Amino acid sequence: MLRIFIGWDSRFPEPADVLHYSLLKHASIPLDIRYLKLDELDLAREHDPRASTEFTYSRFLVPHLCGFRGRALFLDNDMLCFADVRELAELDMDGLALRVVQHDYQPANTVKMYGCPQTSYPRKNWSSMMLMNCDRLRVWSKETVSTQTGAYLHRFQDIPDAEISALPKTWNTLDWMDDTTKLIHYTNGGPWFDDYRDHPHAKIWFRYRDEMRFAAARHAA
Repeated sequence: MLRIFIGWDSRFPEPADVLHYSLLKHASIPLDIRYLKLDELDLAREHDPRASTEFTYSRFLVPHLCGFRGRALFLDNDMLCFADVRELAELDMDGLALRVVQHDYQPANTVKMYGCPQTSYPRKNWSSMMLMNCDRLRVWSKETVSTQTGAYLHRFQDIPDAEISALPKTWNTLDWMDDTTKLIHYTNGGPWFDDYRDHPHAKIWFRYRDEMRFAAARHAA
């Protein structure tokens, strides 16, 4: 069973549900999917006005939540999956702490969702999807996640470069997709925001959302 933690934001909860649905739709293995809800995590951290989501920092609690044992996958909520995550579950993690898509991302926009300023920094978006070997991530203790800077956490400081390996780029494509895409990331803003309803790949997100709603309504009937 693959443990998956999805970032959750109380201001827009449905994207996490749609991602959850898309993961299960394509999975051929059991999944243990959980949401990172701040009010359930007791993360003693002052509010950061630069944080664009409620899970900006809580993602780094995943190894702690797993007792620093086994592997787990973290995903931002603004994603949609089109492939079987069994492929990720079966990747070799021997000697590794993390596997991520190693983007070289220079954002063109100066503003992202909710009017938050768009920033550029080394390893930007590497932490949006992380396959974690929790045994090797004891550096991300609850105290560390509560006190360290965003730069320290998102740039994976104190994790040896040799222990950070790549995921295939098709598993985290940023605001675009083609026939090879296995997971799209609506990183600037997804179609659940009014300003992004005309996103080039909005239709497929709405299709998955409507499938999810229909399945939920049928189950409740």
